[in-house]
Amino acid sequence: MNYELFIARRIAFSKEGGTFISRPIIRIAMAGVALGFAVMLIAIAVVTGFKKEIRDKVIGFGAHIQVSNYDENNSYETKPISIHQPFINQLKKDPEILHIQTFATKAGIVKTKTEIEGVVAKGIGKDFDWDFFKSKLKEGRIIQFKDTLRSNEVIISASLSRKLNLHSGDDLIMYFIQQPPRVRKFKICGVYETGLEEFDNLYLFCDLAQIQKLNDWTFDQAGGYEITIRDFNQLDAVGNKVYQSAGSDLNAKTIKEIYPQIFDWLDLQNINAIIIITLMIVVAGMNLISALLIIILERVNMIGTLKAMGAANVSIRKVFVYISGFLLIRGLLVGNVLGIGLCLLQQHFQWVSLDQSSYYISHVPISLELIHILLLNTGTVLICILMLLLPSLIVTRISPIQAIRYS
Repeated sequence: MNYELFIARRIAFSKEGGTFISRPIIRIAMAGVALGFAVMLIAIAVVTGFKKEIRDKVIGFGAHIQVSNYDENNSYETKPISIHQPFINQLKKDPEILHIQTFATKAGIVKTKTEIEGVVAKGIGKDFDWDFFKSKLKEGRIIQFKDTLRSNEVIISASLSRKLNLHSGDDLIMYFIQQPPRVRKFKICGVYETGLEEFDNLYLFCDLAQIQKLNDWTFDQAGGYEITIRDFNQLDAVGNKVYQSAGSDLNAKTIKEIYPQIFDWLDLQNINAIIIITLMIVVAGMNLISALLIIILERVNMIGTLKAMGAANVSIRKVFVYISGFLLIRGLLVGNVLGIGLCLLQQHFQWVSLDQSSYYISHVPISLELIHILLLNTGTVLICILMLLLPSLIVTRISPIQAIRYS
């Protein structure tokens, strides 16, 4: 029989719950663990949610991987490639590839009677995946493509709509600076808003055939391919595979290589979560150490009796580590309920809002993942137990005779 565990349970779960001094200390320790763990859960859920929201928005504009012609001038005037590439048919059979679509971009100027704005027209075709933008539409609908004729419909951003006072159903005149200069009249069919101002202020979406006509391309030419994969964690591996498959004439870049500043900034958010988690674990550990020392001091007589009966120091230390472990588990249970509950409330009701112009999101995002919850619980238990081993050494310094006299 594990008598150390038996004694620890009797002490930890006794109705008396300790002396007048120890009871509030123990409750404060458990409350500290619960609040600290709830903060850790909320911190990791917010950071994960924030990164996921921004990442999904950037990928919504440019997919995971872009394949295009080698062009080092970094302009929006893409060079044409043939849309009949043998390696594309091979990639479509790859289980890691979710979707492949063609695109092209062309810079231009949108002008009204009172306003003028520089934009980039992104040409897309029938193969375009609308799942992301359907959820971001504020007005109207998506582009409807025609079988034989070029569609003159465009989707503009809400920021461009406000600046130019244009809405769904209005005409839009766009000027393209080339030789010779060209003008196109489009019909606005929808208005989108993602919250990423640097993208919303830049892009409008039109029929790929319009870009082909403006650039004097043939119907089987495009600016490049956009490739969506199933697992973002495999981005670098799949990106390297696509790069190798594309050959020497084409270049393949991952979304992290196209927008390194955004993804570097997102990676920095991990530091905030690590700092918060570290501080909360230290606070929880210190609360438990305080409670452990109080419990040891009020149980000096019991320690002396056990030693007199032949109990080893290691066994007595186990008793108090077990007691602290029970307090820790209680605190974690309350912390899990509190943290997960607050996260779910924010996830469903979005009570805490943000300034979208500063944070790119209108509310605090939440992403609860089971693996994060399990790792936080496991890590907290292990670290706190390790922190408790050192102060439990005070048991070895208690003499049986002195303990009995002390009582």
